[in-house]
Amino acid sequence: MSIRPLAALLAALLATSAIAAPAEHASRVLTGNDLFNLEAASDPQISPDGKTVVYVRRTNDIMTDRARSSIWSIEVATGMQTPLVAGAGSHGQPRWSPDGSRLAYISNDDEKAGAQLYVRWMKTGATARITGLANSPHGIAWSPDGTRIAWSAFVPDDSAHLGKAPDKPEGAKWAEPLQVIDKVVYRTDEGGYEKPGFEQIFWVSAEGGAPIQLTFGAHDAGGKLAWTRDGRAIVFSANLTADAQRDIVDNEVHEVALDTREVRTLTQRKGPDNAPAVSPDGQWIAYVGFDDKYLGYQNQQLSIMKRDGSGARVLTANLDRSVGAPTWAADGRAIYVGYDEHGSQRVARVGLDGGIRTVADGLVGSEFDRPYSGGSFSVARDGAVAYTGGDTTSPADVWIAQGGKPRRLTRLNESLLATKTLGKVEKLPVTAFDGLPIDAWLVTPPNFDPAKKYPLILEIHGGPFAAYGPSFSTDDQLYAAAGYAVVYANPRGSTSYGEAFANQIDKNYPSHDYDDLMSAVDAAIAKGFIDKDALFVTGGSGGGVLTAWIVGKTDRFRAAATQKPVINWSSFVLTSDMTPYFSRYWFGKFPWEDAAGYWARSPLSLVGNVKTPTLVVVGSEDYRTPDSEAEQYYEALQLRSIPTALVKVPGANHGGLAERPSQSAAKASAIVAWFERYRGQHQP
Repeated sequence: MSIRPLAALLAALLATSAIAAPAEHASRVLTGNDLFNLEAASDPQISPDGKTVVYVRRTNDIMTDRARSSIWSIEVATGMQTPLVAGAGSHGQPRWSPDGSRLAYISNDDEKAGAQLYVRWMKTGATARITGLANSPHGIAWSPDGTRIAWSAFVPDDSAHLGKAPDKPEGAKWAEPLQVIDKVVYRTDEGGYEKPGFEQIFWVSAEGGAPIQLTFGAHDAGGKLAWTRDGRAIVFSANLTADAQRDIVDNEVHEVALDTREVRTLTQRKGPDNAPAVSPDGQWIAYVGFDDKYLGYQNQQLSIMKRDGSGARVLTANLDRSVGAPTWAADGRAIYVGYDEHGSQRVARVGLDGGIRTVADGLVGSEFDRPYSGGSFSVARDGAVAYTGGDTTSPADVWIAQGGKPRRLTRLNESLLATKTLGKVEKLPVTAFDGLPIDAWLVTPPNFDPAKKYPLILEIHGGPFAAYGPSFSTDDQLYAAAGYAVVYANPRGSTSYGEAFANQIDKNYPSHDYDDLMSAVDAAIAKGFIDKDALFVTGGSGGGVLTAWIVGKTDRFRAAATQKPVINWSSFVLTSDMTPYFSRYWFGKFPWEDAAGYWARSPLSLVGNVKTPTLVVVGSEDYRTPDSEAEQYYEALQLRSIPTALVKVPGANHGGLAERPSQSAAKASAIVAWFERYRGQHQP
């Protein structure tokens, strides 16, 4: 069987889809073109006095097909917005000085200079570039007295060498030199093949000057930074052991002194200790982590310890949820954290006695394509919480909660979405085969008529330790606009339901999560308006695994689209960018120690059963679930003469498969086009 060129294949798929067709007039439903006009708020930072919120506003540039970030200011009392840092380049990571008079941020408005640290004086609007760094700073943190700013950045190192090439004649054009790799993790999904070097911590005067490097050696020392109250040291989290490359989870909290650059380790347990935050009086350090039991999923708990590392105790032992982003209350009597509850993020105030009170909910992340839980927040001295909020019809906006009362401060997409009829999202009660309740949601097409029958797409989240929730999703809305109902669920293994629920798939994935998803499909069919003979399935990453698993288990779906899947667990754990993690936490053994166990959980083991036409989608620079996994499945289906096609998204990594608006729209369109091919056909 000949293989059609990919470009021609994708063009043919897009040509059959209504999503990609140019409109002769304004569409009343969401289209691929609309993705360029969507905006999202992220990283809201409320001023210490609670009067102003600055946030990162992400828009899409249709001419470059890329997102562009700017920094905006909101006057809390009036809701008036003002652009602070906009124009060429992208700008982000705004952080208030302790007295609220200045704002530090990162900007790459000068392409030659790259991303640099800037400071803006809020009263005058004057700005100054503080650094001239060779590599981008991140994780910026002000000293308590506002005189210094710390950050972390990559510091190049000498690469490994073996032997020596002959001397090159002057003016000769030779091949690139050999690339010698000696790291355990030598490429990442975020950055591709790693350059030799490590993340290190720096500080500089808030008025500019020479940056001072604080950490050294063959270890990464980045992450969230916190200054001690006296300004003499910086607290950070890292694994500084000799075996750090193979034990990527076991971070400790350390402090590095500014004068001596001596590093002192404050925590000692086996497991991660991350995101340190120093109390206002300087006496305590809060952090999150757990005692590592090598389970597939483990809750991050909030702990505090004395400034010297003694007296550590857990504050959220009675909360069976994972918490993050600890932020001290101004009075030092409590710590604010974020946590997910049934697919939706909340902000809670945790007292030093362990008491927990929710102060904000309905947080959402700033991504558009799928309805993952997420969100970010910050807290003012008076306890006002600024956060990213939204729902199934509204992407992330800036909200504020004061005294338990939420108020929306931005309406970034209101004018666009007011012209659209969106698919309605409703909660769908699901009971699994063993009586376990499963959260699910059903999206009905725009202009839904309950008297009609609709085809159904089962859309599966990744992770697998992650969660969907009641959030806006362009993928789901584009599927609905094409006339499909969509069901998505949080099967066992999903987060935000406690450790026991998540670990029902510990060392056993895929397993009964498959049954939960089938129960969600059955619950949707029971509504009465689903055509049970027109079922389709898709999902990405862990959802791609389950899509390939499903078509190897059942023929009930008319067609499938597996996105960035794992097909062969043995090859995956040896080629993924998180190689040291997956074999230890998801299997407990290496592939050569349990070849049968790895194979039994691999979708490739079921490919001989597949009859369902299956599209395979992956980014060309995916290093999390490498494109070789998708290619294996595509070739296996081809060899079995199962209808298939391979769609590669050029330049896309695992996390960025839908990052560029044109590719996000084209990917959804290709999936719909594939399903349309088989919508009127019955399986043999």
